[in-house]
Amino acid sequence: MKKVHSVEEYIETNFHFEAALTLLRAIINTTTLHEAIKWSAPVYTLNGKNVIGLGAFKNHFSIWFFNGVFLKDKHQLLVNAQEGKTKALRQMRFESIEDVNKDVVLSYLKEAIENEKQGKEIKPVRNTKKALVIPKELKNLMASTSTLRLPFEKLTPGRQREYCEYIKEAKRKATKHSRLEKIAPMIVAGIGLNDQYK
Repeated sequence: MKKVHSVEEYIETNFHFEAALTLLRAIINTTTLHEAIKWSAPVYTLNGKNVIGLGAFKNHFSIWFFNGVFLKDKHQLLVNAQEGKTKALRQMRFESIEDVNKDVVLSYLKEAIENEKQGKEIKPVRNTKKALVIPKELKNLMASTSTLRLPFEKLTPGRQREYCEYIKEAKRKATKHSRLEKIAPMIVAGIGLNDQYK
């Protein structure tokens, strides 16, 4: 996906739906929502919370409702784009500009804004904490190197898990050994395995 820096650029990039996206944008901009670019697409927020987004694809364009699960959907226009994965997000799809009914779209937008004002949202369910299983190779290294155990224990659970997975993933003994050599100084320094990517 091409990185865009403005809604105008997004619309120009999706020229096959340019008129339709311009129309949806005009409808949305009659509301109190604030326009922004997130994930290289137009997103509209209320008090910093994502309410809706615009999307253009090969054969359709859409409005994403971040908490669309709470909409009444009396016109049966909303779809769950990833059934079984997406809990709150719903999409209103269109294939042509003729499919856009301004009054209907506006009624869904107003309902989404009202839901946001009421604080309706699905809280993400965090995985229950799994017990950390330290691979025997890392356990042995910590037992034989007194300067490694304490720094490892001071790491956040996420960083500890990253190191454990990194060792567990290695199939060959030689690979495990080279990985242990690589991570030992990082652990002592209090650095996470993937910190450079965060």
